[in-house]
Amino acid sequence: MTDLFRKLFGRKKRANRIEETTTAPLSDLKVQSILNRSNVQYELPQLIAASGQSSGKQREINEDSLLTITSTMAGNSGSLPFGLFIVADGMGGHKDGEVASDVAVRIVSGHIMKKFAPYLFALSPSQPQESLQEIMQTAVKDAQKTIQTKAPNSGTTLTAALVVGQQVTIAHVGDSRAYTIQPDGRTEVITRDHSLVKRLEELGHISPDEAEDYPHRNVLYRALGQGEIFEADVFTIAFPKPGYLMVCSDGLWGVVTDPDMVQMIKEAPNLHRACQNLVEAANAAGGPDNISVILAQLIG
Repeated sequence: MTDLFRKLFGRKKRANRIEETTTAPLSDLKVQSILNRSNVQYELPQLIAASGQSSGKQREINEDSLLTITSTMAGNSGSLPFGLFIVADGMGGHKDGEVASDVAVRIVSGHIMKKFAPYLFALSPSQPQESLQEIMQTAVKDAQKTIQTKAPNSGTTLTAALVVGQQVTIAHVGDSRAYTIQPDGRTEVITRDHSLVKRLEELGHISPDEAEDYPHRNVLYRALGQGEIFEADVFTIAFPKPGYLMVCSDGLWGVVTDPDMVQMIKEAPNLHRACQNLVEAANAAGGPDNISVILAQLIG
C-alpha cells in the first residue's frame, strides 16, 4: 500500500519532476529590514486613493457629493493606472442643491466610464476617439443639461480629475478645488475659483488678505446648472509624483490652512487616516459647511 501511494502521489515518480521546496517564516530581523526599506522601487505602478466627508457642524443637509474610482490592469502588455475623482458642492440656499451635486457626479462619471470601458475591459482594447479634454468638456455639458431638467433653479460646483497613466485632466466649475501637494510641503491650487471674491482679487480691487474675510465669500459667478451658455475650465497636467493630488470642497479649504492640511497629510500613516484627520480638523474649526475631500497618490 505504501508503494502504491508513492507511485500515485509521490513527486519523484512524475515524468515532469517538481523540485521539493521548503518554506519557513521570516525572522524578525528580515521582516524589519523589509519594512524599513527606503526608496523602494515598485515594479507595478499603482494609483491609490481615499476620501472623507461630513455634513459639518452647522448644516442639516449634506449637499456635497463625491466619487473615487481607481483601476489597475497589469500583465504582459504592461500596466496603466486609471482613476476618476470628483467633488461636487451643491449651492447652499438653492432648492435641491444636493440633487444637483448628485446628478453632476453621476452624469460626469457615467459619461467618462462609458468612453473608457472598451479601453479598460474589452478583449480588443480601443482608445476613445476624442481627446481627454474633449471627453471632460462633453461630460460637463451633459451634466449641465441634466441638472437644468432634474433640478431646475439649483446649482453645484464640480471639480473632476481624470487620471490616465502619468497625466491628470481636470474639469472645473465653481469654488471646489484641486491641489497638488509635494513631499516638501509645497502646495499649489491648480484650479481657479469662480467666485465673486476671487474675481475682485484678480482685478486688484481687494488684496489676498482682504479676500479671506470678505463678505459673501461663497457667492459664485459660475456654477453647474446655471445659465445657458457654459464652458468649464478644462486642462491637463502631470500627476504630482512624488506627491499628492487633492480634490476638496470649500468646507475644508475655507477653514483649514494649507500648512495645517499638509502637516496632517504628511503625518498620517495612510491616505484614509489623512482624509479623516482633514475632516475632523474642519469640524474642529467650527464645521460651517459640508466637507468633502479626496486624496490620491501615484506609486511606482
